[in-house]
Parts: sequence; structure tokens; C-alpha cells
Amino acid sequence: MIERHLVSTTLEIPSYRIEGSFGIVRGIVVRSRSVVGAVGASLQTIFGGNITLYTSLCERARRDAYERMVAEAEVLGANAIVGMRYDATEIARGISEVLCYGTAVHASRSP
Repeated sequence: MIERHLVSTTLEIPSYRIEGSFGIVRGIVVRSRSVVGAVGASLQTIFGGNITLYTSLCERARRDAYERMVAEAEVLGANAIVGMRYDATEIARGISEVLCYGTAVHASRSP
């Protein structure tokens, strides 16, 4: 399993040397809002502030996309991911895609 500290938004990992690249890996999740969630979120907008129902939905989608990316990297034999990014697109009203991507690499501790 790829440890969390070995996934980085930078192109290097402190104290590690990149020894090889397996190429780009990604995790994609497409989610829609439920009718109940949309009604609950609409009620939260009346009072303003953080719309917790949508925050939870977004966090779940990002976590799932991240986990799929890591799983793809592990299948390739990587033990780290560099240059990790998120992207999100609204495909249709109420339907969003969340993409998590990066470069799967083999990294070893620097001496």
C-alpha cells in the first residue's frame, strides 16, 4: 500500500530519490446529488454558511477518486505518486466528475 506521505503535489518527495516512473495514474468518480440531499442543502442555504451536505459529498468524491488513483498506481508496482492534482467538472446539472491524477513512481530513501 502506498503510504500517504509518499503522495505529493510536488515532483519530488523529501528524503526520497525517484528511481523510475510508471506513467500517469488516475482515479475518476462521477457523482450526482440525491433529491433529499438537494432539498437539505437548499434549506442550509437559507441560513448561510457552510453547506455541510455538499461539503460531505465533495469530500467523499475526492477521497474515492484519490483511493482509485492509488489503487491504479499499486497495480503498476509503484510505491509513490508525485505531481498529484484534483480536477472537477460538472457533466450535467447535478452530476459532477472528480478526477485525481499524478505520476506513479518507484521511490527509495535517500542515503
